[in-house]
Amino acid sequence: MPPRRKLSDVDRGRAIGWLQDGVAARQVAQRLAVAPSVIIRLKHIFQATARVLERQRSGRPRVTTQREDRFIQRQAMHATKNGYGKQH
Repeated sequence: MPPRRKLSDVDRGRAIGWLQDGVAARQVAQRLAVAPSVIIRLKHIFQATARVLERQRSGRPRVTTQREDRFIQRQAMHATKNGYGKQH
């Protein structure tokens, strides 16, 4: 299953605007290249809260920075490329 694509705040606003103009949810979903269920869920959330911005979520705080993540990825790619990760 492919990962879900998040809608940007601008796309969320566009979707609600199109829905209020009478465009069908399936057509809005096609325009934004997402599943119709995403648009329907957005519509229900907007009707309940009158907001289109994504809600804040709690989550585990990051331990590494994006720069450190890239460094780790490069090191791993280098190790596999040179055969350091192989078991004999």
